[in-house]
Parts: sequence; C-alpha cells; structure tokens
Amino acid sequence: MRVVIAEDLFLLRDGLVRMLEAFDFEIAAAVDNGPELSRALARLEPDVAVVDVRLPPSFTDEGLQCALEARRKRPGLPVLVLSQHVEQLYARELLADGNGGVGYLLKDRVFDADQFVDAVRRVSAGGTAMDPQVIQQLLTRRSQDAPMGNLTAREKEVMELMAQGRSNAAIAAQLVVTERAVAKHTSNIFGKLDLPPSDDDNRRVLAVLAYLDRG
Repeated sequence: MRVVIAEDLFLLRDGLVRMLEAFDFEIAAAVDNGPELSRALARLEPDVAVVDVRLPPSFTDEGLQCALEARRKRPGLPVLVLSQHVEQLYARELLADGNGGVGYLLKDRVFDADQFVDAVRRVSAGGTAMDPQVIQQLLTRRSQDAPMGNLTAREKEVMELMAQGRSNAAIAAQLVVTERAVAKHTSNIFGKLDLPPSDDDNRRVLAVLAYLDRG
C-alpha cells in the first residue's frame, strides 16, 4: 500500500514514516509543505494520503485544501487528516463530497501505533476513521437535528462507534450487547436515515457521512 505523508514537523513526519514502514506500508513521499503535497498527490497517485491540516506556507488549512483539491481531481482518493485540535468545520469539509475513504484524527492518536495503523488501513479501504472527540462534539451539536434527533440514545451510541470505524463485533463488545442487537440497531439507523438498500459496508459509510455532514 503506497502512502503520501504531509507533516511539517520533522520528528513527527519521520516517526510516521518509520511506523508505517514497520507495518509494511510503502512510503511514496513524505513532504513538509502544501505545494509539494499537491505535486506528490498528482504525480504519485497513492493508495492513501496522511495529511496534517496546517502546512506551510499559510499554516492555516493548507494541507486540508490540498487534499480536497486532489479528491476533486481524483474522486474517492482516501485521505486521513491529522489535526492538533478538533475543528468541526474541517471534518465537515472533508466529508462534504459524500465519498468514503476519509478520516480525521487528533495527533495524539498517532502515538498508539495499532490504532493509527488500523485507521490508515480502514481509510485506504474506503471506510471512515473519525476521532472520538470529533464525534462527541458533532454529536452534541446535532443531537436535536432531524432525522438525527429521531435516533434513540442506544442508536446514537452505535452510530458514534460506527463513525470511528468499529465493526459490529467491536461495537457489541464495547456496549456489552450481542452482535444481533447491534445488527438490529444499525438496521434501524439505516431506515431512519432513509438509506437505500445496498451492501452493509457501503451503507455504513453512507450513514456515517450523513451523520457527520448535517448542519
């Protein structure tokens, strides 16, 4: 799996390279600014991009904007965004085109190698990997939005874990319920969000995108 990394801090960038290489990822490029990121994404066509939101020269949302432009040119390009703080606007903007293969993690998560690598793999496979703190803030903000307001408390818990990319088995273990109960909750969620019948993996992504991109 070929990865492009964009991070301006040398120690963190080098750490990401070493970590992913240790898990058999191929690092196609590791850059430290927006223009180089744009060129690398266009020229190398990686399987997934791991991108810091704030990159030189602007140090605002340069990395995110480069990733969004690359996704416009190559729809569905998997992008995992890293940020120092929760920025709801960035999460919504990343998800706005309705394609899967996106993630938003706080940089603190990078220090848990298994969790971070799992997120990279899920995003590269077309899934989502959203930081729990991002989900909590979006959940609080959208708790009264329809049809999100129609979800029960348990369904919201399932949705939150689904947004993190958890499997039904993992959700069941977290909530101490059966997988059958989780399957019933996810079916109810799909119905309340008016998602058309399709394979479960696709509907899970669509449900998460619908959930996170409202408001």
